[in-house]
Amino acid sequence: MEQTRVAVQATDPLSHAGLAALLQFRGDVTVLRNAQRAEADVLVVAAERLSTEVVATLRRSNSETTAPVVLVVSEIDEADLLTAVECRVVAVLPRGAVSADRLAHSVKAAACGGGVLPPNLVGELLKHVERMQRDVLTPHGLNASGLTPREIDVLRLMADGFDTNEIAGKLCYSERTVKNVIYGVTHRLKLRNRSHAVAYALRAGMI
Repeated sequence: MEQTRVAVQATDPLSHAGLAALLQFRGDVTVLRNAQRAEADVLVVAAERLSTEVVATLRRSNSETTAPVVLVVSEIDEADLLTAVECRVVAVLPRGAVSADRLAHSVKAAACGGGVLPPNLVGELLKHVERMQRDVLTPHGLNASGLTPREIDVLRLMADGFDTNEIAGKLCYSERTVKNVIYGVTHRLKLRNRSHAVAYALRAGMI
């Protein structure tokens, strides 16, 4: 049985002990000591709300480990949710609804690259994405991937093995334009070369 290593962090000892107790008797979860936090696959953090102090703690944790975070919290709004996402939070559990099964499900989902959000927070997050698309990306000719349609077209043809001259012919651009597009993508996304750009775009689902 594959083990998921979990570090628990809370603003008070009682919450810490309670969350650790919910997890430590499961055969597929190992609760780590505080000194082992850097080895965690998932970090479980409990707080009343996402205060400035809690956010600072999350950011410090981000510098110690790349583990995703399951946040157990009493109250959270849209602004807090966006801050939480920036701090690598992938699952949010209302404190009053925590059970051993729900906590374990959230931990496993986080470990596998998934996430868990209450329905009302999913709705708020989707509204924010819609507003960002409408007010920020669309006016600048971008989409949710951060690429323009022209950049996506060039990357797709690069992925299909076409060279600069062939891409220019297919898209009715000059070779200089294609080279500028490729340079713009690699420079903006801090990629090393064309192959790295194609691999990055494929891996991120941009093309």
